[in-house]
Amino acid sequence: MNKIDIRVSYADTDQMGMVYYGNYLTYFERGRTEWLREYGIAYKDIEANELYFPVMNATCNYHSPAKYDDMITVETKLAELGAAYLVFSYEVKLGERLLVSGSTKHPLVNGSFKPVRFPKEMRELLEKHIENGKVESAK
Repeated sequence: MNKIDIRVSYADTDQMGMVYYGNYLTYFERGRTEWLREYGIAYKDIEANELYFPVMNATCNYHSPAKYDDMITVETKLAELGAAYLVFSYEVKLGERLLVSGSTKHPLVNGSFKPVRFPKEMRELLEKHIENGKVESAK
């Protein structure tokens, strides 16, 4: 699991002073990027090889609002690893209070946006860091 702290900026909030619901997907993106970086997989290196992780599916369950200047924590886990896709799960918290939970599913695609299997080294790195999740055979 990777944790990052984010201070809610004024620009992240709506007229009611709460984080605008769509911004949680941006927080998920930041969590996912840092998760990959922590475990040795940088987006810029992936893209340099004309490989991409587009979002195929996203879910967001709202439990409690965050407000301007709150220091929130985004917890990111690799929840599922398929032959050519991965699923991340997220929890956004304020202290111990759960604000939002969700997930994103990402196929690995090439420059022509065709699904491809994970390169061996990348798959081995991902397999080492999946937490209590599902691993589908690479074959």
